Amino acid sequence: MLKQEIEGWQEHRNSKKYKINWQVSSADARIKLKKLYPSFND
Repeated sequence: MLKQEIEGWQEHRNSKKYKINWQVSSADARIKLKKLYPSFND
């Protein structure tokens, strides 16, 4: 039932061509979320 509801919501959003207004750039997100990602040393 949940899967059907999600698919219906997704189809509705896609048909209306809604856009997402991202509030943070990728570069800013990488800086702010740096501690959540592992770092690899060469």
